[in-house]
Amino acid sequence: MKAYVFPGQGAQFVGMGKDLYDNNEEARALFEKANEILGFSITDLMFNGTEDDLKQTKVTQPAIFLHSVLLAKSLGDEFRPDMVAGHSLGEFSALVAAGALSFEDGLRLVSKRAHAMQKACEARPSTMAAVIALPDETVEQICAETEGVVAPANYNCPGQLVISGEVEAIDAACEKLKAAGAKRALKLKVGGAFHSPLMMPAQEELAEAIAEAEFKTPVCPVYQNVDGKPHTDPEEIKANLIKQLTAPVHWTQDVLAMVADGATEFVELGPGSVLQGLVKKISKEAVTSGMQ
Repeated sequence: MKAYVFPGQGAQFVGMGKDLYDNNEEARALFEKANEILGFSITDLMFNGTEDDLKQTKVTQPAIFLHSVLLAKSLGDEFRPDMVAGHSLGEFSALVAAGALSFEDGLRLVSKRAHAMQKACEARPSTMAAVIALPDETVEQICAETEGVVAPANYNCPGQLVISGEVEAIDAACEKLKAAGAKRALKLKVGGAFHSPLMMPAQEELAEAIAEAEFKTPVCPVYQNVDGKPHTDPEEIKANLIKQLTAPVHWTQDVLAMVADGATEFVELGPGSVLQGLVKKISKEAVTSGMQ
């Protein structure tokens, strides 16, 4: 069985999507429609911008979403997923690719999410850190014992967990994690504490927009980040999508569940190849490939 997976923030690169724009008429039309919906030329920033341009959350998220969704559309009838999943932002790409959301609604929600997250990041100094080579339980315990807001954010693969929270709390937790034997506890170059309680204002803002969007039953199960389980019910999908902003991304659990349900082949659609690497670390038997 074939699973399609969609990357999240951090996979962007200058020039992403240009081949699609140049060589695929449908993709070009949708890129132009995206420029109209967003109210600025995202294609110009994607194809000709600087790395700093692309690092802005309000640009990064719609850019990765566009690239991923249009790759899926470019496959035409070949795109026959048995299951889909996306990492964080990638969950929106997965939902559009699987027909649960229209392209237009998906893009509007992603843009709303990006702006709301940017606002929440600016409201309080916050960051994230990658913790390498410690059991999840140890990381969870140290986060719970550390003063201030700090929480597990991304369960990426066994031995790789990203934490998220206030700058001082992250610094304190990193020292404790190193003392506990972490190979690395390294702060990431991100604008804020994604997937933590600090994203609550953004979650409230996004919840309103999600409530107004039309969700349909997807063509295949969507394995969602909040619980690592397959979903096809539109109301469940919406509720999980709202929770996703403040809850951790259970990527390890997503992949294990897809493998348990019969997935043998994972195809990553979008910039980079991060998810292919993570899938391999979670399931050595899985066959991985990608398009970007």
